[in-house]
Amino acid sequence: MSTVYNFQTISAMLACSGQPRESQLASIADEGFKVIFNLGLTDTKYSLDDEASSVKNLGLAYYHIPVLFDDPQTSQLLGFVELMDRHRSEKTLVHCAANYRASAFTGLYLFSKGEFDETQMRAFIENVWQPDAVWEQFMEESVILLKER
Repeated sequence: MSTVYNFQTISAMLACSGQPRESQLASIADEGFKVIFNLGLTDTKYSLDDEASSVKNLGLAYYHIPVLFDDPQTSQLLGFVELMDRHRSEKTLVHCAANYRASAFTGLYLFSKGEFDETQMRAFIENVWQPDAVWEQFMEESVILLKER
């Protein structure tokens, strides 16, 4: 899977990445992935023409949560956490265009489950990218929200 842009293996059951190419979707299915989350937008130069249909034709579950890069919402994160919990026992790939949104949401998810502490979560995200002020604020708000749950 190293050919998928910015692919990061987290565990045997979870990975995150940038946008897979159409030709890589079958390989993702062949690797045993059962669920794909797309946090990117569907009308960009990076998106596939009809990723939902392509993924579903491979027999995988597909969820699209379009997170605006300059306006991530904690409500989207909470929906993501809920859906991830439903598929916890299935091999899952979370992606966006470059693995920025995906790594942030995945890191926050793992924080919410106690699998990462805040330092580990930030190190995981910063291994992929350096969040800007919008994402720093989003992560701070999300950490507070997730601690209260």
